[in-house]
Amino acid sequence: MPSYSKSKCVVLLSGGLDSATCLAIAKSVGFEPYALTVLYGQRHRVEIEAAKKVAAALEVKEHKFVTVDLNQIGGSALTADIDVPKDRDEASMSDAIPITYVPARNSVMLSIALGYAEVLESQDIFVGVNAVDYSGYPDCRPEFIQAFEKLANLATKAGVEGNPYRIHVPLIQLTKAEIIQRGLELGLDYGLTHSCYDPDPDGKPCGRCDSCLIRTKAFESLGLRDPGLS
Repeated sequence: MPSYSKSKCVVLLSGGLDSATCLAIAKSVGFEPYALTVLYGQRHRVEIEAAKKVAAALEVKEHKFVTVDLNQIGGSALTADIDVPKDRDEASMSDAIPITYVPARNSVMLSIALGYAEVLESQDIFVGVNAVDYSGYPDCRPEFIQAFEKLANLATKAGVEGNPYRIHVPLIQLTKAEIIQRGLELGLDYGLTHSCYDPDPDGKPCGRCDSCLIRTKAFESLGLRDPGLS
């Protein structure tokens, strides 16, 4: 990736491992990051607090919070009263699109990021989607990102006036272990991040949902203990 010295970018920051790594990568190539956290009606606020910690640690230029209450339409274990799957093996995780998929979430979030970028006069948006490790989410695929980038340049004043947008997805073809390794190389403290779909009332990860299992396995494959469990 080329250097973008002091160019503004918008980074979607959930507080999870992937988005934190994506933010660290954006900074490493010279961008001046503006973090955007979307409060979409998720079932817990632990990841919101994690996003605040990550943004502060990586010294973003600004950290903006936007509320779009997707639990009004539901349809996901993350936004409705639906049990989060637990203790699944890799085959089960990759068998079908999981109930933790939030309908249209990445479309909504990228649209908000696009509006924010246009206001900032920035042409660059970073999102930590990943198409490798079992999630099966349709809005994490390269085809979706390519289509959204095309839409962004058709649907905005900046795009029509010849200032095209770039949607950066530096993690999209990496395994979870490769993502962690990249973040560690950049000095990222993963103890600040949160990935669990169903934490206890104190915010402690369940250790059994798909996200926890994938994360734990990735750290173990690197001979490391997940600092988020301490």
